[in-house]
Amino acid sequence: MEQLNQFISDFASYAWGLPLLILLIGGGLYLLILSRFLPFRLFGHALSVLRGKYDNPDDPGEITHFQALTTALSSTIGMGNIAGVAVAISIGGPGAVFWMWVSAIIGMSTKFFTAALAIMYRGKDSQGNLQGGPMYVIVEGLGKHWKPLAVFFSFCGMVGALPVFNVNQLTQAINDILLQPNGVEVNTTSNLVIGGVLVFFTALVIIGGLNRISKTASKLVPAMVLLYFVMVLSILILNASEVPKYFSLIFTEAFTAHHYTGDTFLGGVVGGLILLGIRRGAFSNEAGIGTAPMAHGATKTSQPVREGLVAMLGPFIDTIIVCTLTALAILVTGVWKTTDANGVSLTALAFEQTFASTGKYMLLCCIIVFSVSSLFSYSYYGTKCLSFLIGAKNKNYYNIVYILSIIMGATTSLAMMINLIDGFFALMAFPTMISTLILAPKVVKQIKSYTRTLKTSSDK
Repeated sequence: MEQLNQFISDFASYAWGLPLLILLIGGGLYLLILSRFLPFRLFGHALSVLRGKYDNPDDPGEITHFQALTTALSSTIGMGNIAGVAVAISIGGPGAVFWMWVSAIIGMSTKFFTAALAIMYRGKDSQGNLQGGPMYVIVEGLGKHWKPLAVFFSFCGMVGALPVFNVNQLTQAINDILLQPNGVEVNTTSNLVIGGVLVFFTALVIIGGLNRISKTASKLVPAMVLLYFVMVLSILILNASEVPKYFSLIFTEAFTAHHYTGDTFLGGVVGGLILLGIRRGAFSNEAGIGTAPMAHGATKTSQPVREGLVAMLGPFIDTIIVCTLTALAILVTGVWKTTDANGVSLTALAFEQTFASTGKYMLLCCIIVFSVSSLFSYSYYGTKCLSFLIGAKNKNYYNIVYILSIIMGATTSLAMMINLIDGFFALMAFPTMISTLILAPKVVKQIKSYTRTLKTSSDK
């Protein structure tokens, strides 16, 4: 098991090397400049689209703009925001948050382009249903001779979509917050029971397909974000005197890395901190990875730019808002300096320190909703990947593997699970970003046409 742990760790480190950093950050910056900073210019318009102002029920697709965003957010707003941020701070200190912000700002542009392309180059599965996602963008946009790249993405996507990290952290949270403090012995049997309960509820929703997943997500995601927002805001208000100090520390520590304890990168600790922040940011908002375009590609719309604008709100909500709130809660309470706890356990300590015994139970409620909603969305991504590889009629075979992996996630170590998903997320980014960068000029033409239409309608 130690050898397997080391192998998966080395695999993740190799996958998240300099080439991927250049592709995600350099590629994202190129897209941001190419679009003339469109995510910021049309931010207000994006909110109008999200509210349904431009919805047309006759447009092709399965779900609304709002359902597409909440389906995508239900996979990104989850353990990456609670456990992932805690992992980043425990290794990198406050400075890691700054590089997560950088990842998110650049990621807004990347999300815009990948989602717009998912509408522009929708394809049909073996049953003739309209589908979107990087694998269809590659085949429909670049041509059949690029299909090996689409196959590679789909294979990596099936592994990357497995819910092992979410389940692992949910199991740890239930053990640390609920079972152990109440005298319940935690062992493999208790973990299997937790896994079994998750299997039941997950199967109940995912068997219903995308419509049931999106409807469930559109109800759960806004509620869980609001609840979590209120709780973390309470922590910050109660520790208001500490907030300015740690907010400024996020900026200063980003370039000094005094609290960084991880491996160096490009010969220095600052390089290691940058890579940590980018990696955790990508895990949190998934910009450039290719998962969200699979949800946005199913939207009822004939306007690629419109869906791109909705998609770009994802990294802003996920990382700039939710991750920052989590980070500040951990920092202002001081728990990151007084314990060796990692992942969700560190966040739980911040809540417990502020709200006493009730705090950890409040957090557990959020964790359960975050994790379970993520389980629903990732299953959809995995079935789409398998459908592309071996036909739509066989896609539900993935759900069998998916459900079995819930048991694996509940009974294995955090390090192994986080490195496994990190590694395959990295591999998914290569075909997603390569195809996006090649096809980006076609999106720019759509942007010019769309903005002209907007200007004409506003002049009237």
